[in-house]
Amino acid sequence: MAAFDLPADALVPGAAPDTVTAMGRWLLHLGAERRLSPKTLEAYGRDVRVFLGFLSGHNGDAVSLRAMGEAAPRDVRAFMAKRRADGLDARSIGRALAAVRSFTRFLEREGEGRMAAFSAVRTPKTARRLPRPLNVAAARRVASAGTREHEDAEPWVIARDAAVLALLYGSGLRISEALGLRQKDAPLAGQPGQVTVLGKGAKVRQVPVIAKVADAIADYRRLCPFALGADDPLFVGVKGGPLSPRIIQLAMQRLRGALGLPETATPHALRHSFATHLLGRGGDLRSIQELLGHASLSTTQIYTEVDTAALLRVYESAHPRA
Repeated sequence: MAAFDLPADALVPGAAPDTVTAMGRWLLHLGAERRLSPKTLEAYGRDVRVFLGFLSGHNGDAVSLRAMGEAAPRDVRAFMAKRRADGLDARSIGRALAAVRSFTRFLEREGEGRMAAFSAVRTPKTARRLPRPLNVAAARRVASAGTREHEDAEPWVIARDAAVLALLYGSGLRISEALGLRQKDAPLAGQPGQVTVLGKGAKVRQVPVIAKVADAIADYRRLCPFALGADDPLFVGVKGGPLSPRIIQLAMQRLRGALGLPETATPHALRHSFATHLLGRGGDLRSIQELLGHASLSTTQIYTEVDTAALLRVYESAHPRA
């Protein structure tokens, strides 16, 4: 397996050369075989670099692969305590521990010895956070170009942002999935259709597009000032290049202010809204799982808790004996 070229700023001063080399092979494995996204690879690599830097300072020596194998559960707990003292919450500490465990499991498979300490320590418990969907009226207004018609922005830009947000709510796409579409993927105006989406783990799925969303995309394409080929991005920035997710996040931020929505009203909240509203209208959980591209049904089941929580709030506010 070829070595993975770590960027210069990724090299940990406290890590021995054999550990750095192994880390490169591990990241290559995650990217090439596990098909993790570049952002996930970056986060995993950062968490392991922080751990190696901690262990080096903790033991007063460079962290070799042998030192990794000799680590004790108390060393792992000390790392978790340090991260907690740095202000990380339980979820972030759990993610860091998961990254380190992934690295040590890889080392075990590579024949670098038993790394028992890392599986002996429990992941910190986290409170399960329910998704925070928008209500139907708010989601519709967010996905409407008319909501921003008085803004000092070019009409095609407003139409573009509305089309992206309409896809997130109307089809339950992740923002990366929507911005990964090409011109040739655009659905036909005036009728329901579908788009082929490249999701997490490079998994491909077919997602339906209702006629109103198809019309929003068609309006944007009609107003777009750039001549774009079939393989060019469907959604482009003001210079004609690929659209950054940050632009859609900023558009959502402006809409939050205009509509008086909470901070939880993010582009991803529209995906939550899609699932919650489908479930509330009697949608089948297994079908919603397929539409969202969830690998496990248990991930989709959290939306049943959102629906139940909403019903309880209505009950407590309206029932005379509540």
